[in-house]
Amino acid sequence: MGRTNEEFELRGVNHLALVCSDMKRTVDFYSGVLGMPLIKTIELPMGWGQHFFFDCGGGNALAFFWFPDAPEPVPGVSAPKGLPDRGELLSAVGSMNHIAFDVPPERIEEYRDRLIAKGVDVGVLLNHDDSEFGVAPEVHDGVFVRSIYFKDPDGILIEFACWQRELGLPSDVRHEPRTAADRTV
Repeated sequence: MGRTNEEFELRGVNHLALVCSDMKRTVDFYSGVLGMPLIKTIELPMGWGQHFFFDCGGGNALAFFWFPDAPEPVPGVSAPKGLPDRGELLSAVGSMNHIAFDVPPERIEEYRDRLIAKGVDVGVLLNHDDSEFGVAPEVHDGVFVRSIYFKDPDGILIEFACWQRELGLPSDVRHEPRTAADRTV
């Protein structure tokens, strides 16, 4: 989190662009349920569709395309079938698995309750650590992030996450990267 990029001056994510099936429903969810202001709308030329942008904090945006002829999603391919705490995390190479929004650590439980009150199906609060299964029942010194997962109306997996400590210690970067030869498919 405190490392410097010597190659490029990257200042964060400008925007992440996803595809939705119903722009009005997407606006209702991201602005109405999550409270993200709609900051820019574009009608694409030649009837190609729409491109809308939401403010997701920190000077960053989340954008959506709506294409009149977009293919239907394939759960388990274009995005995970379910929530990670329910045993679903797999998605295809090249897919966007999920988007995580940074939230204040002291408010994550409140935010989970607020989402549930709005009718959103939210998973349990996870304490991510380096144990065998990657989660702990309680917060301890080894927990590096706490999070909750839920889905938008198109099945896009969303995470509210809060860092518990700064990353980048030698023990945080200790795994050898796998290669395509290690895949089972």
